[in-house]
Amino acid sequence: MSNPQQLRYSKEHEWVSAAEDGVATVGITEYAANALGDVVYAQLPEVGDTVSAGETCGELESTKSVSDLYAPVSGEVTEVNEDVVNDPSLVNSAPFEGGWLFKVRVSEEPADLLSADEYADFSGN
Repeated sequence: MSNPQQLRYSKEHEWVSAAEDGVATVGITEYAANALGDVVYAQLPEVGDTVSAGETCGELESTKSVSDLYAPVSGEVTEVNEDVVNDPSLVNSAPFEGGWLFKVRVSEEPADLLSADEYADFSGN
């Protein structure tokens, strides 16, 4: 499993891209997608919602369990990946590409986000 170096990671297994024009993309890691199993439903925040770093902002349901989705940064949701809403299996098949979850205009980025190498050490892979 390879975690893209340009992303930052939370200890709740979400990733966040560097903000472009203040907007960052959020998803879950391949490690989390594999642990969840086949994702069959995604409840994502809505455009205009304010999310807070470390707080629940949605959930992913798989054939194994339901898992809360946590915001890795604080800010306002600017876009939701409707492709994932319509085909939640994208979270499993392309967690770092087409399986992204939402975009957020970042107001605060926590200092405890991990680099790819730190996340690999944390998650054991």
